Amino acid sequence: MTEITQLAIESWAGPCSALAQTTAIDALEKGDVLLLPKLDFALHDDERALYFQNTGVEVKGKNISLNLADNSVRGSHANAAELGVLRDMMVRFATDSRALVHALLPGYVSTIEQGRTSFRPVEVAGRASSWRKDDTRLHVDSFPSSPTRGKRILRLFTNVNPHGQGRNWRLGERFEDVARRYLGSLPEPLWGSSQVLAMLGITKGRRSNYDHFMLQLHDRMKADSAYQASGGQREFAFAPGCTWLVYTDQVPHAAMSGRFLFEQTFYLPVAGMHDPATSPLRVLERLMGRELA
Repeated sequence: MTEITQLAIESWAGPCSALAQTTAIDALEKGDVLLLPKLDFALHDDERALYFQNTGVEVKGKNISLNLADNSVRGSHANAAELGVLRDMMVRFATDSRALVHALLPGYVSTIEQGRTSFRPVEVAGRASSWRKDDTRLHVDSFPSSPTRGKRILRLFTNVNPHGQGRNWRLGERFEDVARRYLGSLPEPLWGSSQVLAMLGITKGRRSNYDHFMLQLHDRMKADSAYQASGGQREFAFAPGCTWLVYTDQVPHAAMSGRFLFEQTFYLPVAGMHDPATSPLRVLERLMGRELA
């Protein structure tokens, strides 16, 4: 079962002790959630006004995203002035997130890549969605259009809800247990399908066998109503003002309720890990007896 490891860190920029750094990497790589209950993200007055007046944060989908390559913001109906506030807020969160990873996980710094930043002001509970896109169902992350070819998906979250509402999650069993449950029923990829998907622009680059099986695992977990109801799991509420990190490609998770959340995605090559054998890629390769990426 997924466990929660806590560290009393209060600064995004550190410094972090050697013990805290070792504890953090060990917890993350074995598939635990790393909780920093005292690490909040301070909001400016104009940013708070966006929350309480509910202007500028209306979302086209389920979140607002920031592309750090050009600082472009997508997913909001905000006007130009409000969009500037949102952009500055999200850039600041992205900067703080990067500083924390550098201070707390220095062994990752040479190979880790920072991905998109998102702000999620929409309530999770009751949101209309297909079963495949339903985040309230236990799943491990795999992206249909963005193959990782084995890279780890490390995500950092901060609950900034101004109304005292927690971000309520379900956390599932260990990745290898889930993999053993479903691997025998996952279909092999069709010959040539990865090339066709890339040529048509459906995927950003070729989908490896690893990406194929992870996507199948994601879908099979979400579609299995018996597993959703009775599989090994626990509930946990992440309180406002706390930050947590988790390898979402490894830890089965489901967001059940809550709104006003920041999220920062990072990608780490398996070779950059302290213990590559714990990665989903290496676990699946060991169970299947062949290379997948």
